[in-house]
Amino acid sequence: MARASALVKPEVQELLHLTVVRTERIAPHWMRVTLGGGEIDRFTFRGYDQWFRLFLPIGGEEGLDRIPAKANGLLGYLRFLRIPEGVRPVMRNYTVRAYRAASTDRGAEIDVDFVLHGHGDAAGPASGWAERAQPGESVVIIDEGLGFNPARGVERVVLVADETGAPAVAGVCASLPASATGVALIEAPSAEDTLAFEAPAGVDVRWLVRDADAAPGSLALAELERLTPTPDAHHFIVGEQHLPTAARRHLVAQGVDKAAISFIGYWRTDRTATGGRVATAQTGH
Repeated sequence: MARASALVKPEVQELLHLTVVRTERIAPHWMRVTLGGGEIDRFTFRGYDQWFRLFLPIGGEEGLDRIPAKANGLLGYLRFLRIPEGVRPVMRNYTVRAYRAASTDRGAEIDVDFVLHGHGDAAGPASGWAERAQPGESVVIIDEGLGFNPARGVERVVLVADETGAPAVAGVCASLPASATGVALIEAPSAEDTLAFEAPAGVDVRWLVRDADAAPGSLALAELERLTPTPDAHHFIVGEQHLPTAARRHLVAQGVDKAAISFIGYWRTDRTATGGRVATAQTGH
């Protein structure tokens, strides 16, 4: 992760082998992949913006069996890097968009929403995989806990994200008490990419459609800066690195206690020599 506040870590972190149950193109820039089967019964749902390391078998499923037990830690990651290129799975970070417990007629399921970044060679490995994924394919996950710390407050919230943080904001809203109030500001790359989700009646969900040439996060940041400061709210800001970094700086200057801000940089855009933007350190979510 680029920059982050203290995360809420789970007590147990283990490799869980899951399979693709189904996929659905839910919007021009969104693909939903539903995971289940395998070791899904060992997954503990924690709500809010629960996230996990996702290992994708880009080079074939053989690589999934070679992932070290603690691949999300320093030593485990170094061992992970020893898996030969071409076999080594791609590792990215993603959010649980929705969780459904097992019922009498089906097993537990996890929905994961992938932002689609281009097509073919222009697509990142994770979004490219999501577009091609078929039922029965295997993946591996490691639970990483929460970025939204409920101890910082759940009754009044200010939630800010670009499209990569939309699943996290939706998950937070689904976990808030019905009495919660506040605002959610979420960018989308097009009007067709604004997705409805459940939120407490007192939380004002505002989708912001970004111009094609605007920097990711810039519209959400500008909207946040127009809000009347709410020092008593729990602020949660996620997305392209500049958004949480600049938003946190603005909030602290407006009198918001640093302890009331949960923030995570999911990815970063860099300027090319010709002035264009390219995504780097893309982790998903």
